[in-house]
Amino acid sequence: MRPPKYALTAYDADIGVDIGMDMDTGDTSGAGIWALCADAEDLFGDPPPPARGTYELLGCTPGGALDEARTRARAEGSAPLGTLVLEILDKEGRRVEEWSLEDVRLLGDRPCARDLSRRDLTVEARESPHNPFDHPRRPPLSPGYRLLGAGTAAGTEPWGGCRDLAHVPDGQPDPAEPPVRLLGCSPRGALRTALDAGEEDLGHAKLVRLDRAGHPVQSAVEGELAAWIPSARGRGLMDLTLEPWSERPPTAAEEVWELWDDGRPTGPGRWAGCGTEGRRHWLSTALERHDFGRPDAGPGGTYHLDGRHITDEPGFFCAVGEAVNGPGGYFGRGLDALADCLRGRWGARLPFTLLWHDAEVARTCLGLVPLTGHRPCTFEELLAFLGEEGVGVRLV
Repeated sequence: MRPPKYALTAYDADIGVDIGMDMDTGDTSGAGIWALCADAEDLFGDPPPPARGTYELLGCTPGGALDEARTRARAEGSAPLGTLVLEILDKEGRRVEEWSLEDVRLLGDRPCARDLSRRDLTVEARESPHNPFDHPRRPPLSPGYRLLGAGTAAGTEPWGGCRDLAHVPDGQPDPAEPPVRLLGCSPRGALRTALDAGEEDLGHAKLVRLDRAGHPVQSAVEGELAAWIPSARGRGLMDLTLEPWSERPPTAAEEVWELWDDGRPTGPGRWAGCGTEGRRHWLSTALERHDFGRPDAGPGGTYHLDGRHITDEPGFFCAVGEAVNGPGGYFGRGLDALADCLRGRWGARLPFTLLWHDAEVARTCLGLVPLTGHRPCTFEELLAFLGEEGVGVRLV
């Protein structure tokens, strides 16, 4: 029978320190453990695809493809635009950040009430999942946004500008998600004390996935304990209800956690059988289990990058983490994070050499997703990035 899969802890417990446990005796060395739980239901939740909404581009000076779409929408009722990038400007008109709408369709336009020389445009679109925040944030005294198409970096002309963006609410409530049910729990510590005292407010807690030896693998979700009932799984056990207030782990997390069930992987390439979302979560798990106390290897080292399974962008970062820090290792999960790792304290110090084996796999597979606001890096772009950062790359 598998030992408990999860530990329930105080929401602010350090899972690397506070929940050590001897699975033979059940003894816990950390006072932060509230319960050990055999399993969980309704824990995983993949975010739904971004819903389409209606938006108003206020105070526009449309140009380029946007102006052409405006003419077409007047004749045909609407016109497709693809991806629309709003470049956020500071008070001097310099770019600060960008925010995107995808699969845009222009529905119509009308004179701007505040400035008859400008137009207010109505579009239907979905927000890019890669936007840095929920709504574009204009700095104080900003003139607004520069409007661009998705291929602007490759030389596309700007599409004009607008002073503001408004989201027109559709009046539909967000779909309700079920609470997480924690099954076969043995309460202890602060939770046991609260239950014995008959307290109704059981507090905020964090659920942590455990491996078979009882060591923490990764934080799963945080939330409020809302209820409990006796468990059918054994005398003295309880089933707890947790109302999450953090994001749930994706469905792909379960596959990854099973690969870490015997502790940190000791063999290479355990991530290779995962799909793209599983590889992405592997990087999240590897980051949480990174050994921050381990000193960097000295400069001038050589690392072997196994390229046989680099068929997507997350696969590249899984392979880099393994090359530098061994199986289950982390060394960035995106270009910005990789650049941070290259500054030191993540296992390797520049300069070093990366021997990229079977590089033709990545050359063939990377960067082939259609441009819809976020395009994975191509093989050539990764080589250029590594070179600019000071990593010597040899293709072998």
